[in-house]
Amino acid sequence: MDIFRGRITSTGFSTGHRIVIGDWSESILGNFTNIMWAKPDGTRVLLSPSATHADYVSRIYTFEEVRIVDFEVKRGKREIFVSADALSIRIRWGISLILPLWRPLWFIASFEAFFGKLIFGTITHGKTRDGRREWYSVRSISRVLDAEGSLNGVSIGSKAKFQNTTCFGFSEPPSMPASVSLKSYIE
Repeated sequence: MDIFRGRITSTGFSTGHRIVIGDWSESILGNFTNIMWAKPDGTRVLLSPSATHADYVSRIYTFEEVRIVDFEVKRGKREIFVSADALSIRIRWGISLILPLWRPLWFIASFEAFFGKLIFGTITHGKTRDGRREWYSVRSISRVLDAEGSLNGVSIGSKAKFQNTTCFGFSEPPSMPASVSLKSYIE
């Protein structure tokens, strides 16, 4: 079982860009940050910190482009700034709704899957691109308060709900811009 522990922060932008930042404090790949980026034309891009990471992630999620780039990451109490290649993103979130304990995988695949889909439009259990099983065990969720981003120094607009899916894998981030602390289990 591969376990990733960290935070996923996601938002759409008014220009149609959709950003998912994975900021992982513990994993089989060590401590890392990556960006899954859906461009307005639907092209899915993985910005990855290493070839090992890019190989692992592109086997379980779908991308048209995979780029290995240098990352600059700054974290605050309720914000993250990431600069990777020509993309720079700053996201700030509010107070977290905390779930008091980690739930067993069977609970995530049943009860939590139902409520995650109903309330947030997300799927908490499913099959990866390479046929493995994955569970998302959410510990807290926060609403994104504001976000700014630029591509090659040009603004990509203001924070917006996801109008279109990102289609990286079996699940989508919440349509509302959110920052979620969680564990991802992959078997």
